[in-house]
Amino acid sequence: MLDQRLIRENPSLVADSLARRGLNVDLSTLQKISSHQKDLEVERSNLQAKGNNIGKEVGQRLKNGATPSSKEIADLRLLGNEVKQKVSLIEEKEKAISKTLKEELLKLPNLPSIECPDGKDEKDNKEIRRWGIPKRGKDLQNHWEIAERLDLFETERSAKIAQSRFVTLINQGARLERALINFMLDLHSSKGYKEVLPPVLVNSASLTGSGQLPKFAEESFRCADDDLWLTPTAEVPVTSLHREEIIPMKDLPLKYVAYSPCFRREAGSYGRDTRGLIRLHQFNKVELYWFVHPEESKAAHLEITKDAEAVLQELELPYRVIELCAGDLGFSACRTFDLEVWLPGAKAFREISSCSNCEAFQARRSSIRTKQEKATQLLHTLNGSGLAVGRTMAAILENGQQSDGSVSLPQCLIPYFGDTQLSPE
Repeated sequence: MLDQRLIRENPSLVADSLARRGLNVDLSTLQKISSHQKDLEVERSNLQAKGNNIGKEVGQRLKNGATPSSKEIADLRLLGNEVKQKVSLIEEKEKAISKTLKEELLKLPNLPSIECPDGKDEKDNKEIRRWGIPKRGKDLQNHWEIAERLDLFETERSAKIAQSRFVTLINQGARLERALINFMLDLHSSKGYKEVLPPVLVNSASLTGSGQLPKFAEESFRCADDDLWLTPTAEVPVTSLHREEIIPMKDLPLKYVAYSPCFRREAGSYGRDTRGLIRLHQFNKVELYWFVHPEESKAAHLEITKDAEAVLQELELPYRVIELCAGDLGFSACRTFDLEVWLPGAKAFREISSCSNCEAFQARRSSIRTKQEKATQLLHTLNGSGLAVGRTMAAILENGQQSDGSVSLPQCLIPYFGDTQLSPE
């Protein structure tokens, strides 16, 4: 959530920053609401101070000999009650205006970092670097063709169980998924991340705190009889692990790695990636998440990206790093690096991880702070996929495919999978 003080005091800066995202936002009404709220706050504070002074005056006069039933005491108490009534009325107005202001602020995305490149959409994203040599050749198959030949997953029966865009992993496919999850968790744990296994169901406050609500309600699956949703990413519950908390400075940075099934409607994406493992309603993901001091978030962003890259390097999968332009940023992010893995069958790079610095945006929505001496301040939060497991499997199948029909596995996976390759059965 954006700082309302910034909107109140410098709306042109906010409007210009949102324009970099391609949003034409008139902040005049929001500025007036925020200014009105500030005026009410000052008026209430002054009245409360007046009421306190009246209370002190009553006490002093009683101490000096005035009787409780005297006219001077009665007049002061009457004045004190009038002040209390005025304070109560102002508090009601503040409550109503605060609700309106928050509802409007929750709709606004984060402001792009000054380091984020300008641009309208993904065509304006900037390639930073590449790793590995992309595999090329004739007759290279897509991962779903390889999976069908090796009987790794089932889609038609899964549609009968649920609906389209769900898969059931079978035998070697299920083993490979499990191997990948365990490998990723172990790798990140060895780098100092604390492993957590959060709830799959999350409440509206958790989704709001991470920036999923109200913007992306249509993208999520909701339990009709409860205030619970199927989590779209472990970023949501991990953000709320410390919602409305003050994290001691000595505990920073806090680094979590979390495995979670993820659920997304993928509204508006129909017709794209309808086959295979790229775009499903349910998929597994290992998520990286940092809580850091604001002064450390820039360096932390580079580090969390390198930690996600380490997975691809260990798996021997060629990839490239892309910095998203302002017009392609996610709602909560102020700066993002995407990792795109090479898929030989598709002859293209495809996103497999998105590593974002959200600065204070999620922390303000979730009231997550730290304390230095007597002063508290909002933390910065960062998140990154480390990695999306289904897309990683797709990349392994396409990059490891052999002429004899088998799929060679990376060395790091062999202890987890129990074999050197996937073979026709």
